[in-house]
Amino acid sequence: MASANDNYFRAFSSLGCAELELDEVLSIASRHHIEAVELRALADSIDLIAYFEQKFETPEKLADHIAKSGIRVVALDASCKVISDDTSDRDELIALAPWAHALGGVWIRVFDGGEKLNAPELARASEMLTWWQQQRAEHGWNCDLMIETHDSMITSSQINRVLETAPAGTWVLWDALHTWNLGGESPTDTWNGISESVAHIHVKDAVPGKDMQGTRHTLPGNGEYPMAELRDVLRGSDYRGALSLEWARKWHTYLPTIETALIAAKTNRWW
Repeated sequence: MASANDNYFRAFSSLGCAELELDEVLSIASRHHIEAVELRALADSIDLIAYFEQKFETPEKLADHIAKSGIRVVALDASCKVISDDTSDRDELIALAPWAHALGGVWIRVFDGGEKLNAPELARASEMLTWWQQQRAEHGWNCDLMIETHDSMITSSQINRVLETAPAGTWVLWDALHTWNLGGESPTDTWNGISESVAHIHVKDAVPGKDMQGTRHTLPGNGEYPMAELRDVLRGSDYRGALSLEWARKWHTYLPTIETALIAAKTNRWW
C-alpha cells in the first residue's frame, strides 16, 4: 500500500511475465500504476543482450523507446556470478554494460555464486569486482553492479563477509525472502546489518520450507513473510531505491500471472 511516508518506489521484475515482449511488460506497469520495472527475461529468454540487439540494434534506440513509455527501467538482471572462474561471466557484463549505461546508468544484478565463503571464494569475488570497477572506469560507464543475496549471502554476517573483502563501493540487492526464509533473520535484523550497502530490494511472499525447493510461493499477502515489519523498517530509513516484486513465475510455473499478483498486492495492502 502506497503511503506518503514511503521514500522507496515500487517496481516488478519481468521474471513474472517472461513470455512477454518489452512493450507488453511496460504496458502492465502502466496499467497498474507501477513506475518502474527491472528486466530479467523477455520473449521467453533470459538473454537480454540478444533481445535488445535484435529488437533495437543500439543502446541509444532502446533508451529512446523506453523513455517514450513513461516507465523507468531500474535494473538489468544478469546471470553472472562474482565467485566464478567462468570467463563468460565477464563477457556478459562487458556486453550488457552499454545498455545499462544508455538507460541512465541502471543497476546490473549479479549473483554471488559462493558455497562456503572461505578465503579462496572471497578472493575471487574481490578480484572480479575490482576488475569490474576497472572496466567501468576505462569505458566511462555510469552503471554499476549489485550482488543479490542469493547463494551463500543469506544472512547479514555472510553478506558483510563479502563486503568487507570487496572493493569500496560494492552494492547489494537484498532478496528479503531469502534472508528471512533461508537465513532465519528478521527483516529488521538484516536491514540493521546491511542497510548502508543496499541498492535494491526484491520482495515476494511465501510459506517457508526447509529449503527453497520446499518453499511455496504465494500471492502477496497470502503467505507468511513479515512484510509489515519490512515496510516499517524502510519507512524509518532514508532508503530511496526500488521495492521490486520478484514474481518468479518463470521458475515456479504454478504461480498465476504477474497481473494477478499485482492486484493481490494492492488488494491486500501488502506493499
